[in-house]
Amino acid sequence: MIYFRGCTARQRETSIVDSTEKLLKLADVDYKTLEDEKCCGSVLLRTGFIDDAQNQIKKNTKELSGELVLTSCAGCYNTLKNDYEGLNVIHISEFINQLIDEGKLSFDKKDFNVTYHDPCHLSRHCHVLSPPREVIANVANLVEMDNHHENSLCCGAGGGVKSAYPDLALGMSKLRIDQAKKTDSNILITSCPFCKVNLKNEDVEVLDLTEFLVKYGGLDE
Repeated sequence: MIYFRGCTARQRETSIVDSTEKLLKLADVDYKTLEDEKCCGSVLLRTGFIDDAQNQIKKNTKELSGELVLTSCAGCYNTLKNDYEGLNVIHISEFINQLIDEGKLSFDKKDFNVTYHDPCHLSRHCHVLSPPREVIANVANLVEMDNHHENSLCCGAGGGVKSAYPDLALGMSKLRIDQAKKTDSNILITSCPFCKVNLKNEDVEVLDLTEFLVKYGGLDE
């Protein structure tokens, strides 16, 4: 299995990679990473640079073909699964859920509330809705925001919006954080590094699913 870390987790939100690898090692999963990992091409595709994206796709396909590809990023997952041909791709939320079902990972359940933000690429595009929620339920009580599942609000970071329209991205993030605060949860979990970056704020702790499991799942106790 290849753990495809993705640009944001690999270069900026490295704690996501650290948490993911800790979980994989605890479950005794045999995996490898690419020393010269390249961008999946998602941003190029979404912003109209099709020729450049196709060049990335050709390069990555040679590296990833014939392997189970595990992703941290919802954008990478959607791109590798739906814009490439013939790849076997799984998102970390799906994989952890499988490991729990197989008894290879277990967590301490505690009585506190959290809420979950569905990334657009994972929910609307790929319909991965239950796995992250089932994983969270092993650790805490999930309280849904007003908009959830396929009707989740976008965090504001995808499709090049954060770079081209930073004020719009900030406004969308604020709206989502306001919804999170209404659940009376102090922790907002997501399954996409892009979402984590744009949703960061001073009022609610925003964590990737893997970070949440490592911090609150009783693994360090």
